[in-house]
Amino acid sequence: MIGTCAQVPWQGITRIMSETYPPKSGAIIVLSSHVVRGTVGNRAAAFALEALGHPVWVVPTIILPWHPGHTPLAGPGTRIVPEAQAFDNIIENIARAPWLGEVRGVLSGYLGNAEQAQGVAKLVKAVKAKTPSTIYALDPVMGDGDALYVPENQAETIRHELLPLADIITPNAFELGFLTKSQTPSTAGDILEAAKKTNVSKVLATSSPARDNRIGNLLISQNTAEIAHTKRLRNAPNGAGDLTAALILAGILDGYEEHDALLRTTASVFELLEKTLAAGSDELLLEQNQESLRQPRAAVEIDTVS
Repeated sequence: MIGTCAQVPWQGITRIMSETYPPKSGAIIVLSSHVVRGTVGNRAAAFALEALGHPVWVVPTIILPWHPGHTPLAGPGTRIVPEAQAFDNIIENIARAPWLGEVRGVLSGYLGNAEQAQGVAKLVKAVKAKTPSTIYALDPVMGDGDALYVPENQAETIRHELLPLADIITPNAFELGFLTKSQTPSTAGDILEAAKKTNVSKVLATSSPARDNRIGNLLISQNTAEIAHTKRLRNAPNGAGDLTAALILAGILDGYEEHDALLRTTASVFELLEKTLAAGSDELLLEQNQESLRQPRAAVEIDTVS
């Protein structure tokens, strides 16, 4: 159940958010979807990481004209998935690149097919062999609500090949249930129990239920079980999950304490969603609101979970 409320005072948030990000070292590899129009997948993650000063190596897993959520308006878009051998060749190229030692983080998101998970696993192993301290963040983009939206064999391959390699995962409730072969958790306590089954050192469960019908990010690790939450927003654009995964990885790589990394991530995403909705945009307005990535000011609250 949720423990005693530890609301973060506005003064505390201002102090944390006004701190300057420390100097960056090392690159981050992002493997995810690429859309021509919009800010989802690697378009969202890479932009945010670069805005925060991180060099990014981008590997598209699929190319789309727009997010599938726009299909009712724009119609179905063409899907271009790299041919399996070509994708494997790119992975092999990166794995033997003379600059591989620059990499300090890897983030994988939406995959074009099940076979790509094996390629991602090869790359993660190669990077970690070169630099053992590299952090691998797995955003297991596979489903939502009560159903998968990728083929089941693809979701199972993510569970078998990538989950054991991850240092942090950022699933929603449905994805967490699938990864742990359990029912979709519906409460913060359920999420806490499911997270323990993953054997991953850090689990950031997105869109987690919070008190007073609020919504938040629940971070579970050896040191903490806290949910940073905000009011719910209606008709929010796509891309919040991709952005959340990128920002929590950046926070950890930048050396922030878990509490502060969680706070910064949640505040940034909520602030960007609010600004996007206020502008009437159907895509996250990252380029117009980079200060929300660097110095978010949104008020969030944090509760401990037990």
